[in-house]
Amino acid sequence: MEEADSTTFLGLKESDTGPWDIVVLQIPLEMTSSYGEGTRFGPLACIEASTQVELHDPILSGDLPCGAGIHTAEPWSSEAPSLREQLDSIGEYVKPWIVGGQFPLVLGGEHGILLPIVESLSSHHMISDLSDLTIVQIDAHADLRDQLNGESFSHGTVIRRTLDLGVGRVIQIGVRAFSEEEEVLMGLDDRIETWFAKDLLAISGGNLEWDRLMRRIGDISGPVWITFDVDGLDGSLVPSTGTPVPGGLSHWGSVEIIEKIFSSRKCSVIGADVNEIVPGSDGPLTQFSAALIATKILACHIAKS
Repeated sequence: MEEADSTTFLGLKESDTGPWDIVVLQIPLEMTSSYGEGTRFGPLACIEASTQVELHDPILSGDLPCGAGIHTAEPWSSEAPSLREQLDSIGEYVKPWIVGGQFPLVLGGEHGILLPIVESLSSHHMISDLSDLTIVQIDAHADLRDQLNGESFSHGTVIRRTLDLGVGRVIQIGVRAFSEEEEVLMGLDDRIETWFAKDLLAISGGNLEWDRLMRRIGDISGPVWITFDVDGLDGSLVPSTGTPVPGGLSHWGSVEIIEKIFSSRKCSVIGADVNEIVPGSDGPLTQFSAALIATKILACHIAKS
């Protein structure tokens, strides 16, 4: 058995020249962490963990990459002095891949990476206006604050900032930690649709709410970007992420959500990010959980292609 390449996603051998169907982008941003730190090490840790993920997925006719060309790009880096300049630099890093015809899978890094990604999506060939775009957000937190610790471009404000850009709809799944300010905005802005973890996972009635969510996902239409904050998973699965929260989604629940989005005939998933990955000092569970989610996203994209 050949030794896996720890510098490429899933340890696969990759073509240096393409053509590529999928690009894996690494954005190790860490500037606004408000609790646990280490997101700057997350993308590389996720790639290293991915070399231990099984290449077989029952939804595919063969082992990954199942004929698809995958390219693991060099990581983003910037020495810009301000957060806004760093975000602008991220936009320059992702834009050639977002408009270049590949499916981008972005590994982060703070959730704030989503803002420059969405800014770049305005140039995507399927989007004439950002109001066409639906963001499906798997997350423990609403990320709808106007500021967090005095910062407007924090990981805790990123969904609000994307709405400021004119995004048409945000579907939040697994939310269970939010402020009064965010709860008020959820009720005022009809572009925000929040599926709370306490309802989806309730002992009484949870299955009914989950089935309702699956039907709703099946009705999503138009271009979709998936943003998966790993703290959307139950804290036991991602103990090292910056703010792990109990009472979250299971691995299999997350898999069902991802598969349901991709199986919809009404929508097209144009890319995804998996963020807030923080490698663990006591073991690799957090980055391995992230690698499993990222791999499922790729498998679903390949299955639909």
